[in-house]
Amino acid sequence: MEINTSKTKSGEHLVDVAPLAAALEKFATEREWAQFHSPKNLVMALTGEVGELAEIFQWMTEEQSHAAGGSPGTSQAVKEELADILLYLVRLASVLGVDLNVAAQHKLQVNAEKYPVDKARGSNKKYTEL
Repeated sequence: MEINTSKTKSGEHLVDVAPLAAALEKFATEREWAQFHSPKNLVMALTGEVGELAEIFQWMTEEQSHAAGGSPGTSQAVKEELADILLYLVRLASVLGVDLNVAAQHKLQVNAEKYPVDKARGSNKKYTEL
């Protein structure tokens, strides 16, 4: 499987976060928060938000976790944590100058090579064990 590193076959980006990155930059600039947005601080904030998402699911059964989107209170909490994670991830990528579209497409290509369909289908083994 070969993946174009800039656009899909249809010419669309897999991930286009440029408008969101610009909005986050404006938001931070207006509040003079850019000074606090070091990669270290953003990674720590991102980790905290992932922890908050994990906390929602922590004691659920597998079945309950699949149904979480149907429970209004849980669904809203999940949406808010996912949004926080996305915002911090996009801001971190922006601060580090990482093009998430290129990075995601590259990683898909790497994973396709590590996990060929004929060997990985239906398996949860690590690529070194296939």
